[in-house]
Amino acid sequence: MTDQPSESSARRRSIKPLARLFPYLGRYPRLILGALVFLALAAGTTLTLPMAVRRMIDNGFTGGDSGFINTYFSMLLILAGVLAVASAGRYYFVITLGERVVADIRRDVFAHVTGLSASFYDANRSGEIVSRLTADTTQIKSTVGATSSVALRNIILCTGAIGMMFITSPKLSLLVVAAIPLIVFPIVGFGRKVRKRSREAQDTLAEAMTLAGETIGATRTIQAFNAESLARWRFTNAVDSSFRAARGAIAARSVLTGFAIAIAFGSVVGVLWYGAHSVLSGELTAGTLGQFLLYSVFAAGALGALSEVWGEISLAAGAAERIGELLDEEPAITAPASPTLLPVPAAGQVTFDSVSFAYPQRPDLPTLHDVSFDVKPGQTVAIVGSSGAGKSTVFSLILRYYDALTGRVLIDGVDVREADPAALRDRLALVPQDVTIFAATAAENISLGRDDATPEMIEAAARAAQAHEFIMSLENGYDTQLGERGITLSGGQRQRIAIARAILRDAPILLLDEATSALDAESETMVQTALEKLMENRTTLVIAHRLATVLKADRILVLDKGRIVEDGNHESLVRKDGLYARLARLQFESGAEALVAAK
Repeated sequence: MTDQPSESSARRRSIKPLARLFPYLGRYPRLILGALVFLALAAGTTLTLPMAVRRMIDNGFTGGDSGFINTYFSMLLILAGVLAVASAGRYYFVITLGERVVADIRRDVFAHVTGLSASFYDANRSGEIVSRLTADTTQIKSTVGATSSVALRNIILCTGAIGMMFITSPKLSLLVVAAIPLIVFPIVGFGRKVRKRSREAQDTLAEAMTLAGETIGATRTIQAFNAESLARWRFTNAVDSSFRAARGAIAARSVLTGFAIAIAFGSVVGVLWYGAHSVLSGELTAGTLGQFLLYSVFAAGALGALSEVWGEISLAAGAAERIGELLDEEPAITAPASPTLLPVPAAGQVTFDSVSFAYPQRPDLPTLHDVSFDVKPGQTVAIVGSSGAGKSTVFSLILRYYDALTGRVLIDGVDVREADPAALRDRLALVPQDVTIFAATAAENISLGRDDATPEMIEAAARAAQAHEFIMSLENGYDTQLGERGITLSGGQRQRIAIARAILRDAPILLLDEATSALDAESETMVQTALEKLMENRTTLVIAHRLATVLKADRILVLDKGRIVEDGNHESLVRKDGLYARLARLQFESGAEALVAAK
């Protein structure tokens, strides 16, 4: 642990994270070649201007030849046209390259994070991930596009200008070169500080955007508790922290830029003072000094621009580092090199063999202790118990969101750790208590996980889930956009969409987490009937808090503090007068449910 801060600091002082962009750049050699050609053409055209100025001063002005001057100005117009075309070509190729590279990065990062295990999302906030996917990639786009173009142009221009300075006047050039260390070393030193401050600014901005995303997503809850002032206060503090970090980065870049420009142009003035005396003594012509002056200005201006660009590159390095951290994340759940094939046709058997488990973020608080049970194909097994007993953990292990610490989870006799997770999940259909509805059409939400679903199949699933009627009452029927998280639907409607999704999946194993909890009595009766038909000849595991929903289960597993303390059907468990019987009495002590329990 003691080494980590120094390693992190070393990374922040480096632009090595930008090396991760090279494979992406290498995919587009034509764009790179086009950008380099036009960059070189633009820089080369710019470097010819001082030579034209020298010839005009030495030949045109001194000889009084207006025709000579007219010819040279005509050539300058041609050079201006070439420079315009080269600049346009440079902009097109470089900006297109930046857009293309960032599109690839965003695609790869999104594909990678969607494949990461549940334990990653337990430890990381979604807003932080989205910030890296948006703000950080935008910074990289700016650097790969405009900033890299400016950097390459100025590198070529600076190198060419220095070379031409030596050709024009070696003596004056040596004086300029002697001043370069005074420019370069401070830039490197300040650059480290800029990179550190830039990373801090990006991190604090991500924190602010994460907080904004969480707050906006929970606006109704915020308003219900009159917590708008608290939310604004928290976000204001986060934004102010981001501003202070950004201001620190800006201050460092400002000092870096000002220092570089002052030293660069100060050096040019000193050298030109010496050059002016050389003209007076006859060692140089006025045109040669003018040519050297322009090359000096080009070189100094290029160095000054590079100092500014260096700050942008530092920002991009911080962004690339943050993106790299995401891409370096390894999923805890992966397919084995040679996965065991699940038997075909699927039977639907689920077995827990001495399974113990604790969540990675809470290793000292086990949620399951030596749990063993076997669900035969076609059985309906209910899992009941108080909150925190471990019911949802059972589903998480079946879905292989996590792996058991000890023991085995088997599907159709195959250890889930030896199977391909994708093949495993193809055999499962989940209806969660907290239903996820995407900002897509009703049809697209129902067909999630079934790319081959036809409109007829979607409608049949919706009818079976008692969802067809309310879907058809929407503005565009099955083509109606349901809004972010299905905000336009009632809780019962969202639940029926989720049930239709599970029906359409037609998997041999159903996982129902209080699938009818959000329905009114009439809808619950209709959906329960549909579910009972769906459950025929399928293995079904039901997490139930309302015991009235599990009376017809073949078996009921009673969990308490991560252990199975009772196993049987409703009647046998009531006769045992244990934990299940106490829960039943609490729920069935009044009304019609009491009559059912009494029987």
